[in-house]
This record gives sequence, structure tokens and C-alpha cells, in this order.
Amino acid sequence: MASIKPSLGLRTSQQLALTPQLQQSIRLLQMSTAELEQEVDRFLSENPLLEVSETASSAGESTPAETTTADSSTQDDFAGEGLAGSAESWSAGGSRSGNDDDSDWWDNQRAEPTSLRAHLREQAHSMNLSDRDRAWLDTLIESLDDDGYLRESLEDLEASVAEGFIALFGERLDADELQLGLTLLQHLDPIGVGARSLQECLQLQLIRLRSLAEDHETGEAMLTRIDLAQQLVNDESLLQALGAREFNGLCARLRCDRDLLKSAVDLIKSLQPKPGADFQDEAAETIIPDVIAFKGNARSGNKWQVRLNESAVPKLSINPLYAELIRQERASSMAAQLQEARWVIKNIQQRFDTILRVSQAIAIEQQAFFEEGEIAMRPLVLREIAERCELHESTVSRVTTNKYILTPRGTFELKYFFTSHVKTEGGGVASSTAIQAKIRQWIAEEDPRKPLSDQQLSDRFGQEGVQVARRTIAKYREALRIEPVSQRKKL
Repeated sequence: MASIKPSLGLRTSQQLALTPQLQQSIRLLQMSTAELEQEVDRFLSENPLLEVSETASSAGESTPAETTTADSSTQDDFAGEGLAGSAESWSAGGSRSGNDDDSDWWDNQRAEPTSLRAHLREQAHSMNLSDRDRAWLDTLIESLDDDGYLRESLEDLEASVAEGFIALFGERLDADELQLGLTLLQHLDPIGVGARSLQECLQLQLIRLRSLAEDHETGEAMLTRIDLAQQLVNDESLLQALGAREFNGLCARLRCDRDLLKSAVDLIKSLQPKPGADFQDEAAETIIPDVIAFKGNARSGNKWQVRLNESAVPKLSINPLYAELIRQERASSMAAQLQEARWVIKNIQQRFDTILRVSQAIAIEQQAFFEEGEIAMRPLVLREIAERCELHESTVSRVTTNKYILTPRGTFELKYFFTSHVKTEGGGVASSTAIQAKIRQWIAEEDPRKPLSDQQLSDRFGQEGVQVARRTIAKYREALRIEPVSQRKKL
């Protein structure tokens, strides 16, 4: 039997060591712009050598900042490789110099959002109310959900604030005060706010419509239409029949013709089922695009290009006073903080370099989308962009997650431009996004009396040489939140 003896030996191997600088670089790359802002604030509070400046200095330098302006001919070119060969010119914090005709475009997109609760509080505070009524109305406003509905009962809400009311006013609210607060809330704008159900929300809006119709003497036809709509909304069985498309039965029960029924149904459809939908919730995160798409001039072939959004790029520099002290070895204890500050500036610049490179590559691949919209989206996978940018797929995935591009067609997450595909008869492929856009277009153009079934939509794609199964059509239609054919049929 062989004996086992301890021995010494040498063996070489390769492995990736994640240095603190590399770890920080990866962490910054996967952050959203909002998260990056918070991280930069933390850096500034912890490292006295870092500071914010309008024109940041070069990474690790203590000299006054100098902004390098890109040559105008370079700015006109469409570069697909990194920052050095692109239309962007950086300072340490990544600020771009140069002039763009659309420089005010992004600023015009940043209107301050108004929340539903702030809108209601402003109206409530202008009302002449007692302290008790005002406090109760404020409680109701704060209890609304984002759709503008009051989901909790008045009794439960009153119980939750009873102790406070006793401390402030000496007694709890009575039943009349509970109802008065609800009535005041439901009379605020937007109409329908404070409803406890969809039915009540629609009822409140129809009551206001009738009041306005009477005030403006709109005529009997409009009043009849509103009355019929109120009958439909007030009766649960009529609503169920309407949902089941039992139009003949409804005409018989309501003793009206189909044209009048259709006008009443159209009126109901014009109401807002979510009164708070048009308002920005206070806690909602504002999307700040990292890059902006714009159309180049004739010199660049009128192609769509991408530039960084300057307002999203932190402009950081190193405090020259502290840096000079460290150079003179009068503050050697801060040498580590100087190195950390250099890392931060370099990694933030590298983050935006990479975002720009990937965004430019996406723009090159999706030129048709910028021209014609999602109906012209081509299939694209991470691997294609990774190969074009000479990056790993995991890096491209980090870059395109929670990073946004502002375009004339809206603001999109970079990951939006990567889509799956289906085969065509010619051996090619078609983007799933383009297919969904086509489905939406065909359904929007269909005869409402004879809507298209999923099979008919599949057959239409077949006629255009694209193989899309009926079940795939159904999946895409549901993703688009389009009702099935039976529920799209109109009067």
C-alpha cells in the first residue's frame, strides 16, 4: 500500500483579481443615473478632495480646469468606437463641449411634475373650513391611492386618527363630519377622486356632466344621453350585460335604439376610470436620460447620432489646495484620499464612455427605428453590440439596464432596443417589437363591427411572408393590453 507523505510544489495559474478600483467601476456601471447621483453625493461628503465644478480638471490633477473643445468636423462625424474617436469631448467629469442646435431640447422636457395629493391639498387649503374639517379632509387626501381611490372605509380611517383628534379637539369625529369630509373630497378636481369603486367614480363624473349640461342648456338630446349613461352605470346588471356585449337585450330593457345606446356607451368610455392617472406621484422616480438621440447633418449622411446628456454627467474635480499640500508632503495622511478621488473621477468618466459607445452602436443598428418608429425595429441581441464595441455581453447588459435614451419618439430604456425575432419565408427574421407594432396598427384600422381575430392577424402576416402562429399573436396582443375579438366588437 502506497504511503501518503506531505510534499511541497509550485503551480502557476491565472485568475481575475477584482481590485477595489475594478469593483467600484463595475458597481458604478450598473447604477441608474438617479442612483449615481446619490453615490456621488456620498463621495463628496466622505472625501474632502472631491468637489463639484462647472469645468472639472483632469483626473488626478490639481491644476485649474481646462475644457477641451472638439473640432467641429469631428463633431459632425458619426463615430461608433469609443470616446476618443467620437463627437464627445470630456473634462474629468465627462462634460461635453461644442454647440448643438438642439441644446434646449432636453431642458424643455423637464417640466416639474405635480402630484395628485399636492393638487388636492392646494384646493383644500383655499376652502373656508374649520380646523376639524380641514384636518379630516387632509387625512382623506393622504389616504388616497395613486389612482385617486379611497380604498379604506371612513370608519377605519377615523379610528386611525381618533387619538390625535381627541388630543387636538377634545372629541372624535361624528358620522356627519365623516360624510362631510368625503363630500368635500369628491367635489375637488379631478372629478371622481375619492370614489370607493369604479362604479362610484363613473357616477360622480356623470353627475357633474349633467350639472354642467343643465347650466349650459345643451338641449334634450345631451341630457337624454347622460340619463341613459347613468342608468347603465347605476345598475350592476346592466353593466354586466354591457360587458357581455348583449346589445339587443340592453336596447329592449332600456327602451332605446342602438344609436342612442351607442352614444351613451361612448360617453361612458370617455370618462376617466382612474382620476389620479394624469398626475405624477410624489414618490415616483423621475427618469433622467443618459443619452440623447439627434439627427446629424448632410455631412454625416443625415444619420441618427447619440450624445451624452450633460445634465446627467457629474462634473467632479480634485481640490487644488489639498492636492498641492499632498505634493509638498505636508498632508501625506490624505494621499489615500487623493488616490480614491482619482479613481472616482476616472471610473465615472469610464462609465459614461461605455454608455456612449454602446448607445452609438445601438443607434447604428436601429437607424430605421428613429426614422419610422417601432414598426421598423430590427432584431438585435446583446452579442451583436458586444462584438461591435469589443465588450463582454455582461457589460453590455449592465450598460443597457436602467439607462435611458431621449428621442423625438419618447424616452426608452436602452434594453428596449434588444428584441427577439420570428422567421420569415425568405429565411430572414422580423423583430417581435415590429410585429407588435403591426398588430396594434391593424387593430386600430379594423372595422369595429367586424374586428380581426388572432387567426386572421396570423394569416395577414403569412401573406406578408412572416410566420407568426396564432398563439404568438394572442401573446403579443395580451402584452399590448388589447382585448380579444369578442370584446372589441362595437355596436
